[in-house]
Amino acid sequence: MSKKSNVISKNRKAFHDYFVEENYEAGIVLVGTEVKSIRSGGVNLKDSYGVFKNGELYIINMHISPYEKGNIFNRDPLRDRKLLLHKKELSELFIKNNQEGYSLIPISLYVKNGVIKVNLGLCKGKKNYDKRDSMLEREHRRDIDRAMKEKYR
Repeated sequence: MSKKSNVISKNRKAFHDYFVEENYEAGIVLVGTEVKSIRSGGVNLKDSYGVFKNGELYIINMHISPYEKGNIFNRDPLRDRKLLLHKKELSELFIKNNQEGYSLIPISLYVKNGVIKVNLGLCKGKKNYDKRDSMLEREHRRDIDRAMKEKYR
C-alpha cells in the first residue's frame, strides 16, 4: 500500500545554515482558512523554528498568508502553531534540543493521506567555513557532472 504525499513548501535555507542530524514527522494544528491557504501555496517556512512551551512543541514564525475568500475567519499569519508528536518523541526532542547548539527547524511542509504534516529537523548550526565548504563541494559535483555529460555525448 503506497502512501500519497506531495510537498507544498521546502525550507531550502535550512540545509544552507544547518547540519540536519535527525528528521521527525509532526502533525500541525491549523484552522480551516489556514489549510486552504497552505494548499494553494501561501506558506513560507523561512526563519521559522520549533520551541517548547509548557511541555508542548510549537512552531514560531511560520508565515501562512491570509486566505483571500476567508475574510473574518482569517487568523494572524505569524501566530504560534502547535505541533503534534507522540509523548516519547516530545521527551526525546526536548532532551536533544536543550543540548548546546541544537535547534528544531521545519524542513518541509507536505500533504500525506489528506493531512498536512511538517518534516521537523533536529539541526546543528553551521559556521561560515562549513557553508563555504558545502558550496565548494556542490560546485565540484556540478563540474564532474558537466564533464561526464560532455564525455558521453
